[in-house]
Amino acid sequence: MGSNFDLDEDLSAETIQKYESYWLEKWENESTYAIANHELLTAENKYYCLVMFPYPSGRIHMGHVRNYSIGDVFARFKRLNGFAVIHPMGWDSFGLPAENAAIKNKTAPAEWTFKNIDAMRAQLKRIALSYDWQREIFTCKPDYYRWNQQLFIKMLEKGWVYKKKAAINWCEKCNTVLANEQVDSHGNCWRHPDTPVINKELEQWFFKITDFAEELLDGHKELEGKWPERVLSMQKHWIGKSTGTEADFPLENSEGSLRIFTTRIDTVYGVSYMAVAPEHDLLNTIIKEPYKSDIVAFKKKVNAMSNIDRENPNNKEGVFTGLYALHPFTNERIPVYSANFVLPSYGTGAVMAVPAHDQRDFEFAQKYDLPIKAVIKVQGKDCKSQEEAITEPGTLFNSGKYNGLSSKQAKEKMAADLNEKGRGDTKIQFRLRDWLLSRQRYWGTPIPIIYCDDCGIVPVPEKDLPVVLPENVEFEESSSPLCSMPEFLNTTCPKCGKPAIRETDTMDTFVDSSWYFARYLSPKSDHEAVNKTLSKKALPIDQYIGGVEHATMHLLYSRYFSKVMSALDIIDCKEPFKNLLTQGMVIKDGAKMSKSLGNVVDPDMLVEKYGADTVRLFSLFAAPPNKDLEWSNTGVEGCFRFIKRLHRFLFKYLKAKQLKLLIESPHLTGDTKSDQLLRKTHQTIQGVTEDIERQSFNTGIAKLMELLNEMYSIFPVEEKSTEHPIEVISYAASMLLTLLNPYAPLFSLTILTEMGLKSEAGLSWPGFSPEIAAKSNMTIVFQVNGKLRAKLDFSKSESKENILSSGKDHEKIASYLKEKTLIKEIYVPKKLVNYVVK
Repeated sequence: MGSNFDLDEDLSAETIQKYESYWLEKWENESTYAIANHELLTAENKYYCLVMFPYPSGRIHMGHVRNYSIGDVFARFKRLNGFAVIHPMGWDSFGLPAENAAIKNKTAPAEWTFKNIDAMRAQLKRIALSYDWQREIFTCKPDYYRWNQQLFIKMLEKGWVYKKKAAINWCEKCNTVLANEQVDSHGNCWRHPDTPVINKELEQWFFKITDFAEELLDGHKELEGKWPERVLSMQKHWIGKSTGTEADFPLENSEGSLRIFTTRIDTVYGVSYMAVAPEHDLLNTIIKEPYKSDIVAFKKKVNAMSNIDRENPNNKEGVFTGLYALHPFTNERIPVYSANFVLPSYGTGAVMAVPAHDQRDFEFAQKYDLPIKAVIKVQGKDCKSQEEAITEPGTLFNSGKYNGLSSKQAKEKMAADLNEKGRGDTKIQFRLRDWLLSRQRYWGTPIPIIYCDDCGIVPVPEKDLPVVLPENVEFEESSSPLCSMPEFLNTTCPKCGKPAIRETDTMDTFVDSSWYFARYLSPKSDHEAVNKTLSKKALPIDQYIGGVEHATMHLLYSRYFSKVMSALDIIDCKEPFKNLLTQGMVIKDGAKMSKSLGNVVDPDMLVEKYGADTVRLFSLFAAPPNKDLEWSNTGVEGCFRFIKRLHRFLFKYLKAKQLKLLIESPHLTGDTKSDQLLRKTHQTIQGVTEDIERQSFNTGIAKLMELLNEMYSIFPVEEKSTEHPIEVISYAASMLLTLLNPYAPLFSLTILTEMGLKSEAGLSWPGFSPEIAAKSNMTIVFQVNGKLRAKLDFSKSESKENILSSGKDHEKIASYLKEKTLIKEIYVPKKLVNYVVK
């Protein structure tokens, strides 16, 4: 045998570790998968494949293995097809877990983080991922986060960043603010599902993402058919565009008015009360006793709720403010309540309540014994004895001059009439809120702002960036050690030169991951965040892979940042991810595999026992990539047996030095066995190619297993003779191993090298012949007494007599006919033969 790897017949664990180590060391020493910028710029075809980068928690798990193996199949497949492939890896290395671990273990977050990165990097390399490690980035290093700071300043100049006092979501465990997207559907923290999020008022920095709401929605047209519909739907719902009406309800005995936004102005004649957010400015100005103390107490109670809970609380509550508003059409007096279901950040912070036609308003009205007045007739619905709100559009009644109009007609006419009176107009509103980016934590990008008593808020000049986060810190009672570090806090004002202090809030870590894909193109540059020439060539990303849980956070924020960076002329790409694959979870014992549930399987142990190729194969074969994968020990064993079976088949030919690397296909010769294997090989090339292109990796692997079964069936390995048509066997083996390469690169390269492959760079994806792959033969099912015994291929021109005779002589069938009396031969043309015996 070629003895490059000293393979043994059994393919022992020791042998697997030897040849896998050989390739891993070779890739490391030669930077095999690195691509230089000049190669990228001059390449005819580029392919940017990216998997969401990990948080360095310390160890990878099978969820990581699956996710990254999916990305690696795409990258290797495209390389073999001649593409210049960008396939980088980095670390989303700022964040709360590092800080919490530092507090718990009395270890600096930087030390904890980089120790974890070293461990995880080694694990990722061990599973044979073809990353360009020369493009590795670390979001917690100044050479990365300085560009976060530069982007912040440029956005501030454009008016896309601002600071204001706001009611925010606060997690007591995180001891920091959360964006709405970081509060789960139960009103709990996304990192601590057992911790309710409360409401709190703080001065905070915001990104004005709402300025791009329409553009974010329009961009979905470009992504339709390329992103999962579920993700697009989640984003559309989160952005929540609605066309409605703004209307002013004058306040009784006051010059002011209460402005509301509604999508159902057609129901305005059914208003029985007004509801305002407990934080509404109105309640801070003109409310007097005896109502004021109740309102203050109610506000405190509501602040213990998250904004998510307040959108539709189980218990609708409120207090009367003592105020009355006047109906804009009838001048009717309407009581004003402060209610827990009204958010200050949505619409105007005030709503007109129509209990008959809004379920939330209905429940509140029932609780406080307020009128319920129906004004919309809906066919089949009883308006007289309502047990719940009638929310569908219909025909107006009890609505003055608008009686008889449809809801659609009434909306248009009422909006026009309000506009004529100067009391309102049509308005487009979004559910999306501005992105709250301030975090009262240490381990994040310092916000580049200086506070001066004379000059106010002053951005740090770009020449003074980065504002470096000190790494040697001690944690005390303060949520951030920056607050008690004079060497960080104290500075001078860039405008007047007087003493000033720095901002101690840091940025939401989603800022780091919102543009990292662009930094991979020029990770070492110290004069620009992104090389625009490279970005024009490389962006958008051709294939992005990650979890669906990021639909309204990372994926939405990345799209926003792409539009911002495009507007700032940093990149020329408004949609960063051309195609998106959201992989399923790894499930074990009926639950998602996780440390907290104690059902984690250690990939290192599997790699040590079976090798990296088996671990990769199982993660790709056990389920389609977008579906959940159910963990199975027998499934892992099955993938290991496949590799060993393939090796066992090839071993005797390798030992006899008969196998050779054969790229060009032999021709059909008329020899039944050779042509059968050749045809199956071309069909497999066609099938696996199509399966990878349609992201059906499991079926592609199944086709490779079928080809191996065909090889065993035609040329049984038990036969001592090696005088087989070696050219066809060599070609089938060469193709099978090449097709296997994206899935199991280490084994495939090892055997291909034994067969004569000079270098990995000389390997390319094979084409197939449609003529050879076409089924010019027919598959006949053979039964004995109605039971399936074999499936055999024949030429479509084969005679009935030859088919019946060949079947009786075939080893799989003959044993069932031996010492039996053949009573009848049933032949269904081109389909079936049944031998009836007794």
